[in-house]
Amino acid sequence: MSEIKSIKGKAAALDRANVDTDQIIPKQFLKRIEKTGFGQFLFYDWRFKEEGVLNPDFELNFPENQGASILIVNENFGCGSSREHAPWSLLDYGFKAIIAPSFADIFHQNSLKNGLLPVILKPEEVSYLLTEAKNEPIELTIDLENETVEDGKGFSTKFPINKYWKTMLMNGWDEIEITMQLEDKIAAFEKKEAIHS
Repeated sequence: MSEIKSIKGKAAALDRANVDTDQIIPKQFLKRIEKTGFGQFLFYDWRFKEEGVLNPDFELNFPENQGASILIVNENFGCGSSREHAPWSLLDYGFKAIIAPSFADIFHQNSLKNGLLPVILKPEEVSYLLTEAKNEPIELTIDLENETVEDGKGFSTKFPINKYWKTMLMNGWDEIEITMQLEDKIAAFEKKEAIHS
């Protein structure tokens, strides 16, 4: 995974609550085993009309939202079935962080494990950012080290993040890499157990 110290980029607003994982990445696209290539199917049923033409009324298809790397959403984002494909598709599309007042637990964990930063802010803060991003394109800076979100126009707030996950994201580690840091201790343990067996 890539290290995350700070994310600065355009923010797009998707003012919808209870967006489930089947809307994020519909089940018919889950047959791939790679982590890449899912971005083209993100929000497929909303982004496209039946004939495969882009839906001009869907928020992420608006010209001003092209190239956004931060997605602002409403509460309970990522609810529904458990699938790592949901953060994979958001990352592959180009998003590096999602801001919401709340996330479904499994989606939140899957995002952290895959290097997608889920940022939880107060409902009134998210409401402010959604309104700002719907009015005109906004640029946000998410500083993971200092746990802050700023818009460069006076809005600044703190967000909570578990210390373990903060360390993992800032170093670009996944759980396998954490285990491999203990390779010497694992080898010593295995050697000791071989002697006693």
